[in-house]
Amino acid sequence: MLRHDEVHRWFSGRPVYSELTTAVYPPASYVLLWPLLGWLAVPSARWLWAVTTVAALGWLIYLIVRESGADGPLEHVFVALIPLAMYATGAATGNGQLIVLLLPALVTGLVRLQRQGGWREDLLTAALILITLVKPSISVPFFWIMLFVPGTLRPAALVSLGYLVRTLCAVSFQGPGLPMLLRDWLARVSALATIGGYADLHSLLATLRLEHWSLPASSVVLTALGVWVYCYRQRDLWLLLGVTALVARFWTYHGWYDDLLILLPMVALFRVAKQEPADGIGVVAGALLSITLLVMLAPGGLYLFPPPWKMLYVTGQIIVWLIGLIALLYLTQRENKHAGVLIKG
Repeated sequence: MLRHDEVHRWFSGRPVYSELTTAVYPPASYVLLWPLLGWLAVPSARWLWAVTTVAALGWLIYLIVRESGADGPLEHVFVALIPLAMYATGAATGNGQLIVLLLPALVTGLVRLQRQGGWREDLLTAALILITLVKPSISVPFFWIMLFVPGTLRPAALVSLGYLVRTLCAVSFQGPGLPMLLRDWLARVSALATIGGYADLHSLLATLRLEHWSLPASSVVLTALGVWVYCYRQRDLWLLLGVTALVARFWTYHGWYDDLLILLPMVALFRVAKQEPADGIGVVAGALLSITLLVMLAPGGLYLFPPPWKMLYVTGQIIVWLIGLIALLYLTQRENKHAGVLIKG
């Protein structure tokens, strides 16, 4: 309903950023949201959103089962149940959050980068990635993969051009020019970043009373991810996706519904665990997958446990995520690609 109000205000020429504290999406996002929210009243838009969410969840389950390398019906069922068992899925669905809609489009677009196609293939891939830029806090870190994986420059250019066109289209419906709109948007985002999320860099710096370092710190983290992706751009795509998803979860503010991002490193760990390498990497990956799944199960502890147990739960969860990040970084940098670590999709 918040997004519905913002979209209708935007295209009717009424102020958005200056009047709504909840308006934290960039101008182009309202153009991207229009097909779902811009032409319907709230009751009809709610039904369309619900149907789209169910379809997207089915799409996501199909994708991860296919990409996980699962064999046999039991493994297929296990992998299919992971997103359904995560508290983030229920929270995102109940709140009407975007990540359930965006994650399957993001994964599909990035997986398609491995195909060597012509303009038609690149246009479809670019369209999928462009949709996910409706929420940049989720999708922007993954743009490094699109930019640096060999043979993906044309889709990256198409996404950039498409986003620019949608930004200019959005600006044409508002009185203030682009610089003023971007300034107001950044002001809203900065105000929310230190109070609106949990288990992220902005929340940590706010707790340490270092809020003024939030933007430089997140910029450094995002740049470091870009350098890392460039260095390992020819490695297994799912290892890149797993690392990028964890960095995306940490680099800027997120609510607990965005913890659905952790699904990607879990799929990466499952793929590694399927290898059964001689040096025991598969066993370690399987154990880490189990621990990660345990801390991601519904209903989750953020709103279930009272203080101080809530803080202990979140701290333990962050530690598990960090261990997963370190493990995936290690797996990616291993030079022996025939040691059973990498599975080509």
